[in-house]
Amino acid sequence: MIRAEIPSPPVSSISLGPLTVHFYALCILTGIGVALWWSTRRWVARGGNGDQLFDVVFVAVVAGIIGARIYHVVSSPDAYFGPGGNPVAALYIWNGGLGIWGAVLGGALGAWFMARRKKLPFAVLADTIAPTLMVAQAIGRLGNWFNQELYGGPTTLPWALDITCVTNGDPIGGCVPGTYHPTFLYELLWNLAGCALLLALERRFRLGGGRVFWGYVLIYTTGRLWIELMRTDEAEIVLGLRINVWVSMITMLLAAVMLVLLSRRRAARGFEAHRADGGDRTADASVGASATASADASGSVTEGSAAPVTEGASEPGIPGHGQDPGDDVSRISDGPRSESGHRE
Repeated sequence: MIRAEIPSPPVSSISLGPLTVHFYALCILTGIGVALWWSTRRWVARGGNGDQLFDVVFVAVVAGIIGARIYHVVSSPDAYFGPGGNPVAALYIWNGGLGIWGAVLGGALGAWFMARRKKLPFAVLADTIAPTLMVAQAIGRLGNWFNQELYGGPTTLPWALDITCVTNGDPIGGCVPGTYHPTFLYELLWNLAGCALLLALERRFRLGGGRVFWGYVLIYTTGRLWIELMRTDEAEIVLGLRINVWVSMITMLLAAVMLVLLSRRRAARGFEAHRADGGDRTADASVGASATASADASGSVTEGSAAPVTEGASEPGIPGHGQDPGDDVSRISDGPRSESGHRE
């Protein structure tokens, strides 16, 4: 068998005078930057304001990092509070250790808080950001490669990861040199493939109303489950399984249930949230088309014909038309309207 082992980086940080730059942190920040750029484009395409999204994402990122670190410390406490542990090291996030479950929960709470403050539909925000999270996570996984961490069991496969247990000239404590499954790479590729699948499903089935977000959760946890079973790094064991395995299974089940419930709600209501302006694209498009046809035929809207739906028009029972879009995020239209009522 031809060997083509993946080499481990000889350095995990560089010094710039008194400043030490950790590649793990750079990977995380790069992922956040890409997600922010892409989320902004998706949000603006839904009729939203880019500056508002930046405010939401900023708070969500801070809350997500805090949540990620708390989850890591709580789920792997021995390194910090066990025998020989260093509690202060719980603050050293540049050394690695950000739990994705805490990041998603903390980020979601931060985004929800800002959505309420700015009266934005939370479901649309979640759907907008969801695919970008998978790309951010993929980029962030490269940080584990630089740190020579979170790999699987020994293997002789051609794509095995060569762990040297030496970084910046210093040995890595508790590390055993050898070739291992590059689980960081498995998750990176899974996230990129999952992002492509999620975007395809979003377009094919016109997902909205939170279904894109829960689709992300379902896709990610499905991959994380089998990848987690391969990992050999220290973790808390609950009933014979790593705690992250349990979290993956529970979260995956929750995502599946939420997708079923939201799909049934969509079928019952006939609409769901897609845009930041509070109307459903399918329903609004038909109204706009009817109004345009009537106007073209008679030069004006005749009695009994459908009138164009303008932004902010009062329409009882339809969120976003005379209502606060933050009160009900189940109905969002697609594409900004021109003054004639068409989608641009």
